Amino acid sequence: MRKLLPLLFSLLLFIPLIVQNVSAENVHFNDFIYTLKSTDLSKRSEVIKNEYFTANESKNFWTSSIDILYYPEQNNPLKFASELDSKIEKKENLLLLKFIQNKKRNIAVISYLENIIQNDKTYFIYNICKYEKHPKRGTLVLKFSKKYVFNTKEEITKIAQDVKSINDDYMEQMIILQIPQIVDKELP
Repeated sequence: MRKLLPLLFSLLLFIPLIVQNVSAENVHFNDFIYTLKSTDLSKRSEVIKNEYFTANESKNFWTSSIDILYYPEQNNPLKFASELDSKIEKKENLLLLKFIQNKKRNIAVISYLENIIQNDKTYFIYNICKYEKHPKRGTLVLKFSKKYVFNTKEEITKIAQDVKSINDDYMEQMIILQIPQIVDKELP
């Protein structure tokens, strides 16, 4: 028994590390669990993108998704978020909903609507992006996207009411959501 006691003790120390690594691949947001399904390691820049989807969805078919992007060369998250704000203001297919900055915590959150046409269908994509400083270097961006398909003016009105009713709540959830560690290798 004395020989097993150190082994059991060391196993107990490693269990939290194992559990933490497994949970790093899931993001819980608004009663849904998003699982890491793809990583994109850009060849031209050092940007790393992790894409999370719900159980039955993927990169090719999704209604909501979460992306985590790591920009090692962007060291000021507030300035980086302001650049997105400027881009939104200039593009016709984008509509700024809300932009919040917390200079003490060095975090910015921005929400906007995007209008796209794909495969002869028109969509609104509701986006929320959280910008925060990476613990070592660069900026992390946590992005939630929800896709809305519409065909009529009544559906557009319903989407606008839905987005208006959820925006503040979703932004608050995004602010407190911990960004998981970035996965910097290809998934099997």
